[in-house]
Amino acid sequence: MSVAEATRDAVRARPFLRDALRAGVVNYTAAARHLDVGDDDAVAAALRRFAAELEPYEHPAADRSVRVTMESGFGRGDPADALLVVGDLALVPGAGALTALSCRGDVSPALFRTVLGRLAVGDVEVVAAAIAEDGCYVVVPRSDGPDALRLLEGATAGPE
Repeated sequence: MSVAEATRDAVRARPFLRDALRAGVVNYTAAARHLDVGDDDAVAAALRRFAAELEPYEHPAADRSVRVTMESGFGRGDPADALLVVGDLALVPGAGALTALSCRGDVSPALFRTVLGRLAVGDVEVVAAAIAEDGCYVVVPRSDGPDALRLLEGATAGPE
C-alpha cells in the first residue's frame, strides 16, 4: 500500500480529522505525526493532496429548519407508550427523572453527529439517542436538561 493510500485509510478511520481537513484547519505535519503511517513529510504531502480533493466543510445545520423542544419526566416503561425505544430501553413520559429533547425538522445524520458531539464536549451524559425521519431525540438526566437544551439549540442554529 502506498503512503497516499495508507494516509487516506487512516483519515477515513478518524472522522474528526476528515472534517478538519475539509474545514482547512489542520497542521499537516502534526496530523502526519498523529497518523504515524510513514515518513511525516510524505504523509503531510498526502494529507494536503487529499484535503484538496474533499468538499469544503459546511455546518450541518446550514440552510436547515430545526425546532428544539424539551420535556422532563421520562423513565422506563411500556414500549407501546414510548417516545423512544433503543434496544431494551423504552422511555415513556411521566415515568421518571429523565429529560427528552427533540430536534424536529430537517435533521441529517451529520447534524445528529454534531448534536451528540456538542453534548459530549459539554459533559452532558446521554442516556439514549436516536434519529428518525422526523428528527432526532436525545434523553439526558433531568439535571442536565437546561444545558442540553442550550447545546442543542446552538448545534441546530447553523454557522455563526
